Amino acid sequence: MVKERARILVVGGGYVGMYTALRLQQRMKQELRRGEAEITVVTPDPYMTYQPFLPEAAAGAISPRHVVVPLRRVLDQCRIVVGEVQSIDHAHRTATLTTLATEERGGTEQLTYDELVLAPGSVSRTLPIPGLVDYGIGFKTVEEAIGLRNHVIEQMDIASSTRDPAVRDAALTFVFVGGGYAGVEALGELEDMARYAARYYHNVKPEDMKWILVEASDRILPEVGEEMGRYTVTQLRRRNIQVLLGTRLESCADRVAVLSDGQRFPTRTVVWTAGVKPHPLLAATGLPLDARGRLKCTPQLTVDGVEHAWAAGDAAAVPDVTAAEPGTDTAPNAQHAVRQAKLLGDNIAHSLRGEPLQTYAHKYVGSVASLGLHKGVAQVYGRKLRGYPAWFMHRAYHLSRVPTVNRKARVLAEWTLAGLFKREIVSLGSLEHPRAEFELAAGGKHPLDPNINPKGSS
Repeated sequence: MVKERARILVVGGGYVGMYTALRLQQRMKQELRRGEAEITVVTPDPYMTYQPFLPEAAAGAISPRHVVVPLRRVLDQCRIVVGEVQSIDHAHRTATLTTLATEERGGTEQLTYDELVLAPGSVSRTLPIPGLVDYGIGFKTVEEAIGLRNHVIEQMDIASSTRDPAVRDAALTFVFVGGGYAGVEALGELEDMARYAARYYHNVKPEDMKWILVEASDRILPEVGEEMGRYTVTQLRRRNIQVLLGTRLESCADRVAVLSDGQRFPTRTVVWTAGVKPHPLLAATGLPLDARGRLKCTPQLTVDGVEHAWAAGDAAAVPDVTAAEPGTDTAPNAQHAVRQAKLLGDNIAHSLRGEPLQTYAHKYVGSVASLGLHKGVAQVYGRKLRGYPAWFMHRAYHLSRVPTVNRKARVLAEWTLAGLFKREIVSLGSLEHPRAEFELAAGGKHPLDPNINPKGSS
């Protein structure tokens, strides 16, 4: 049993943060009830986002509120602090953070802990490309996914209402940069949605739209294997999607995407999904990092050479004990993150009770990817699937992995209803600027004033 009060600080509320806290909550239920242990989760958002469902949320197949899991409901025995950790002094077991309350005062507060779990995840890896900061759209959060859906439909509205061919062409050109899961699935789902929506526009046809995927390497979806990657390229091109391999985005300034092969595309949509990098917080911890900026970890998920510090997921370089080549780390994906988190929770409980730690050993079983409604690719246990079977496996796998029975039931219900009724093609971009209409009225300006844009359209 835990002899002294154990204060466990979990930094991050994503896959690793939520599942680690959940596992600890299950393993240490008696200690938590008696006040012998305290689990604090510091997270920028009060929910965990199930990122594999972001493309379907963007396409309107799943409601955005069902893509997220409320942490306060799932982690009812934990203390949830909505804020961000700015730095960590592990020698003194303190973390400096900002919360919603301290931001208003312009200050910070400190938390002390006994055990530290670092799971801040990753952030988008951007490059100093002209115009990217001004015009690029990310695809890592539920807000970005829904914002992108609204943006795409809004561009179709612009194209339908303008008489300027240049404006129309730019509005109907969609450039996605990055051929990994996020880029390919987002492109596949949104193109599918836009093609369906075009039937309700009297002057916009699917062939009027340009969908372009830009990838710097010579292949896409490396996780599903080279053969299935080539199949994906073929399928996308059959849908009149331009797949440009070995090509980089050089600039998107002035709403013109300039590529390394010399092509130029006037566009109002540049979606950046070209990889991620470790969270900047890791550099402010003083803990050992590898060459890629991730925490050096042991197979038991402790930070290498540091006591009372743990990590997993995107933030951690965890040795892959099942790999044929020594020195290989586990891939930074959701499959490993969820499994590592459960073991991490077990090992912290073992450590507090003086029990031996377990080693993380999980062989990667394969990958699944959706390319739009009833279209997909998969490679599972060496078996290759494509088309409808792969798409069905993609949905079945992720339905089994999304947390809580509540979310599983809601997602399944939405999929069932989507099969019975037509897609929703409404843009609710004004939700991103909820006070715009009131500000206009309070300012004495008429909503039809041509010098203003009450809906916040781009």
